[in-house]
Amino acid sequence: MQNTAPFTLTDEERALLPTDEEVDLYTERGWYLSGKLFTDEEIDLLEAASERFYAGHRDRTLPVRPPKLAYWEPDHGSVQRHNDYIHYEDDTIGRILRKPLLGAVAARLAEAEEIRVFQSTLIYKPPVAGERSNIVPWHFDRHYWATSTSERMLTAFIPFHHCDEEMGTITMVDGSHRWKETAANDATSLHFAERDRSELDQMLEENAAYNGVEVRKVPMVIPKGHVSFHHCRTYHGSGANVSDRPRRAISFHLQDGENRYRAFRRSDGTEVTYNHDVVVRRTPEGTPDYADPDFLPVLWRTR
Repeated sequence: MQNTAPFTLTDEERALLPTDEEVDLYTERGWYLSGKLFTDEEIDLLEAASERFYAGHRDRTLPVRPPKLAYWEPDHGSVQRHNDYIHYEDDTIGRILRKPLLGAVAARLAEAEEIRVFQSTLIYKPPVAGERSNIVPWHFDRHYWATSTSERMLTAFIPFHHCDEEMGTITMVDGSHRWKETAANDATSLHFAERDRSELDQMLEENAAYNGVEVRKVPMVIPKGHVSFHHCRTYHGSGANVSDRPRRAISFHLQDGENRYRAFRRSDGTEVTYNHDVVVRRTPEGTPDYADPDFLPVLWRTR
């Protein structure tokens, strides 16, 4: 899984890196829409590989199945599909996701010398306007990553086609990564996954009011081959797919090279765990190794 080749870019690829001004805007807004990072051929390969995956193809499977693994199977029906560790289980998808240009863009935005994979989820949102699972409530990714030390983690959202509001595109809450959380909504309190949609809608408004700002929602209109990036604390969600086509994408979570595991407990004393904690190798200290090259390979290294 690990990329052992030198991390280099062509002149054309270097021209696609975020400018200083765009990095400043990412710091202010908490999101960034890239230029065309993937060719049409690469995106088409991702879609074809995803169809083989849904039909049962696996190049490898996880050595152990974590209890919180998101893993759609055909008997789950026509709901929104989520399949974690797709970069590990499918070689074609993993190879394309490890394109150095993607990691180099993330490194610029995070102002990091190294970018590693953290997680990848293959997503399929069926063209069923009334399907409740198609609605992704407001949340931010850092809340799920309480066992990580980094505050620079980010996510690349990679559609397999032009993606807009009709298809239920990802929508950012502008500048929300800079909000302070209320005591009732910080990482030690009830997990997002344990709250219903109306509660999450209310939480968003309450947190905005707590910070003295209004909620500004920005739907990402993402052309084919382009990528939407967002900071790990940026609130985001997505609406129904009211088109006549499935919305296909990968949510590619990335970590900077300084990220490490940390033990974390919620206010009620329960220990927080992440899927990696039972999958990756152990450090000499006996903790999960969030730099395990088999599952969390390096995408980009500046030097």
